Amino acid sequence: MAIVPLLVNVAGSVLGGLATAVLIPAFKEHFISAKLYGVDMNKSSREPVPESQGVISGAVFLLILFFFIPVPFLSCFLEEQCREFPHHEFVALIGSLLAICCMIFLGFADDVLNLRWRHKLLLPTAASLPLLMVYFITFGNTTIVVPKPFRPLLGLHVDLGILYYVYMGMLAVFCTNAINILAGINGLEAGQSLIIAGSIIVFNIAELNGDCHDDHLFSLYFLIPFFFTTLGLLYHNWYPSRVFVGDTFCYFAGMTFAVVGIVGHFSKTMLLFFIPQVLNFLYSVPQLLHIIPCPRHRLPRFDPRTGKLTMSYSKFKSKDLSAIGALVVKVI
Repeated sequence: MAIVPLLVNVAGSVLGGLATAVLIPAFKEHFISAKLYGVDMNKSSREPVPESQGVISGAVFLLILFFFIPVPFLSCFLEEQCREFPHHEFVALIGSLLAICCMIFLGFADDVLNLRWRHKLLLPTAASLPLLMVYFITFGNTTIVVPKPFRPLLGLHVDLGILYYVYMGMLAVFCTNAINILAGINGLEAGQSLIIAGSIIVFNIAELNGDCHDDHLFSLYFLIPFFFTTLGLLYHNWYPSRVFVGDTFCYFAGMTFAVVGIVGHFSKTMLLFFIPQVLNFLYSVPQLLHIIPCPRHRLPRFDPRTGKLTMSYSKFKSKDLSAIGALVVKVI
């Protein structure tokens, strides 16, 4: 019965969330002594705040799922009637964990080495390759249902072929960087990830009685541990933040969402849960591409007189802008 693995997953996830909440303060001094700390620009205090705490929640998440790997397949070991082992499901589980594990490693490398933006685009692309191979081997369907307004022109279905794999690779890049861009305020990275994860969990539960039961069950196996470990991280990252999540968490969260969207076969629906991130990304593109000058930190500025945040500014002269930059400023 599918309910037994799900209950085991929930129990392990709750324990994982508690473990994350306990381990983060326990490792605080280790990160500070290793020079992995920063100063909160949104506070008057100059106290060092440990960085990259997403590596702790990510490690606990991986441990939960490593121990959980045999649980969905126990029936095949215990029942003689199970004549054929579900290799496709097993490969999807292992391949998804590989992609997330790679992304946690690459995110931690980014925190330590402070990589440039062009590297931030390449890293998720590399980490998504195992995931795309898993999709190709286990499912391989590249046909999409055409939205109703376009059906008279394109028909009911369209086979995108290799373009669909390009889209899924870009989805992995977008999910990781969208959370990374909408960041910088206490609790924002972990908070938005928690809301997205909770929303997808509700969506998966609502779809369990549909035709794609196994796909949404697979998604729940990943998102429930992610939800509780992120909750443990958010407890310490909530204002006034005692830790920073770092790029490690942003990459880890984004790849987890990409994994469940791609392997769970609802990659197009996944973007609906990222509408605030899509809008923020579109608004940020002119500065990310240096069409408009971009300050080192785009987060709101702290006013020590009021103890509140105010707008940040980027100062430049209109004559220094290119024609495209001037047009963008005018439109915005």
